[in-house]
Amino acid sequence: MSYPATQNAANHYSQVDTYTGVTGADSHRLVLMLLNGALSNIAVARGSIERGDIPAKGEAIGHAISIVNGLRGSLDLEVGGELAENLDSLYDYMVRRLLDANLHGDTSILEEVSGLLHEIKEGWMAIPPEVRANPAAANS
Repeated sequence: MSYPATQNAANHYSQVDTYTGVTGADSHRLVLMLLNGALSNIAVARGSIERGDIPAKGEAIGHAISIVNGLRGSLDLEVGGELAENLDSLYDYMVRRLLDANLHGDTSILEEVSGLLHEIKEGWMAIPPEVRANPAAANS
């Protein structure tokens, strides 16, 4: 199988795998998938900068920004209180930093945003299973 055919098959498999994961996922798992997607796109952007592939860098950073904006848009500022407000501000900051990274081709900014996303992911993964199953119970 040629490289383009192999790449096409890999892309198709990835899309099917993502679709399958999304259709069977609860909201906790969906957020983890989004965080992983943003982290993956930042890694692609970093590699693209190192290779001098400007179009791929822009595309990957654009995807990461879309994901972070999606995470931001999913926040319920009324119910989530101070935590949701802090995350909203942090997501806003990350989007602005990703725009800077795209403009300047700066991998250190990508590392910064990646570190922030990893911290959020670690916190998200630390949520106890009983709270994941019944998030309303955590607010009572």
